[in-house]
Amino acid sequence: MSSSSAAPGRGEKAEAVAAKPPMREALVAAAFQLFLERGYEQTTVDDIVALAGVGRRSFFRYFPSKEDVVFPDHERCLADMTAFLGASGEEHEPVQRVCDAARLVLRMYAENPTFSVQRYRLTKQVPGLRAYELSVVWRYERALAEYLRRRFAGRRDGTLRADVIAAAVVAAHNNALRSWLRSDGQGDATAAVDHALGYAQSSFGVAPAPRSADEAADDQAEDVVVVVSRRGAPLWRVVQEIETTLGRD
Repeated sequence: MSSSSAAPGRGEKAEAVAAKPPMREALVAAAFQLFLERGYEQTTVDDIVALAGVGRRSFFRYFPSKEDVVFPDHERCLADMTAFLGASGEEHEPVQRVCDAARLVLRMYAENPTFSVQRYRLTKQVPGLRAYELSVVWRYERALAEYLRRRFAGRRDGTLRADVIAAAVVAAHNNALRSWLRSDGQGDATAAVDHALGYAQSSFGVAPAPRSADEAADDQAEDVVVVVSRRGAPLWRVVQEIETTLGRD
């Protein structure tokens, strides 16, 4: 064989491999191309793998279902959020921490505005995808709530407080995110989300404060004090003993 028809060298092979998108990305790109051309319902997994040039087994290695290919990055984002919250310490203010965790979701969307806008439009058109998206949002909210429950454990209404704050943070984040998506990804998404999360931050502020005087008074009102006094002791002496027991002057 002549030198002109020799097989590509190792460097050329490496360049070819580097130029080829990863299979996961190729499947997502093929899927959205078909969704835009034919519609979501009219596109099958076989259509996607045919366009991507891979087999069905390769598709299901990355995506359990056709719905999952529409949301290819949420599992990674949820894992990142869980790790972020898991690395939190007592020095982190809980409400601020969950707001920062929500910003990880924004970053995922902002990394590829074109794709995010396409997915938003597609999800609005397909009820099944909307339901799937709501289940994903619920998982984010649960991650935030579980972290807050741990931080508020032992406090009065700790679980209720955690769930309410988690729901508020998700609602604020999603309100700003969807406004940005409706604008076709125009404007500063980070500023919009920061503004929205500011409402949650100002409403719930810092971690629940130590038990208030009123809460402590409520508990004290439920205490039972037993005082043993000598029979025939004057009433003022009995009252004095009670006040001494309660720590009052």
